[in-house]
Amino acid sequence: MKKLIIISLLYFCIISIYAQDTTTVSFVFVGDVMGHDTQINSAYNENTGKYDYSGCFKYVSNIFDDADFTIANLEVTLAGPPFKGYPQFSSPDALAVAMKDAGIDAMVTANNHCIDRRKQGLERTIDVLDSLNIPHTGTFKDSLDKENQRALILEKNGIKVAILNYTYGTNGIAVTIPNIVNYIDEEVIKNDIEKTKAFNPDKIIAFVHWGLEYETSPNQDQIKINKLFKDNGVDVVIGSHPHVVQPIKYTEDEFVVYSLGNFISNQRTAPRDGGVMVKVELSKTKNSTFVSDAGYYLTWVYTPKINDKKEFYILPVSPFERDALFMNEEANNRLIEYGKEARDIFKSNVNISEYFFNENLPGWNK
Repeated sequence: MKKLIIISLLYFCIISIYAQDTTTVSFVFVGDVMGHDTQINSAYNENTGKYDYSGCFKYVSNIFDDADFTIANLEVTLAGPPFKGYPQFSSPDALAVAMKDAGIDAMVTANNHCIDRRKQGLERTIDVLDSLNIPHTGTFKDSLDKENQRALILEKNGIKVAILNYTYGTNGIAVTIPNIVNYIDEEVIKNDIEKTKAFNPDKIIAFVHWGLEYETSPNQDQIKINKLFKDNGVDVVIGSHPHVVQPIKYTEDEFVVYSLGNFISNQRTAPRDGGVMVKVELSKTKNSTFVSDAGYYLTWVYTPKINDKKEFYILPVSPFERDALFMNEEANNRLIEYGKEARDIFKSNVNISEYFFNENLPGWNK
């Protein structure tokens, strides 16, 4: 009996030491934040003459709060007025303010719309994000700016993560010298990764704007580019641009999200009206840093008409499948359909499952 107690105590001590030596950090990645004309009009308050996007994020902000860092793809410029949606986006600064207030900690800016307003748009977007103390990467004013901001470094609990960001193109618009946009270029990527390793990150994550719009499966270019990142030391690859979700693969050798889909937009054709928020937890011991947990939340954009104005709310799918709450029947049926469509696409996922929304999370507001 005494021997059994001693063994149990030793086991408890070993487990306790291991737990003390293990730290964790968690990330939530969200997809395309767009700014169509209808969204801009919706955010405008005629009484104050100001824009307010705060309502858009209030039903998912507690998921942001449940992670250490939330990172989004800002697929508009903050170029100032005139504010415009497709095809050359410029959204009010209030969009970035609302994203930060909701709990989005950092943004990637390299995408096919990042120079819609040319040099002025690229540079003002950077200035606005800097003024709001929102870390970012992907576009740069010049070579010195890139040298300083090449990788977005996020650190907590002794775990340092570097995030790199690239885009397949910029809709045929040439970058104005000395501005720099990170394009998907093998030599540029390899050079960036090598220079990023000098920061001694525990993990490197690439957020990549790639693939074909509205295709629910990755193409061969995406698979090839993912291999390029993996072969050169990138641990996690997060994809955007198709505006629909694509499968997620999580194995011992790789972690790739081929497409997060739309986070918020006025694209209403199925399945462009929803997206996925992917949560990744990293754990660090004395010897290694590894993905210790991962999962995803499905989201859908609800656009009711209130006082003759279209409103925009990002909703977590799972609680509204169970209870329509404030949704009208037609919208709720569409949310349920979207959940089925996304889960059908995710049947080819590897080793990752859906998180069902916890209504007891702090901040949940019905």
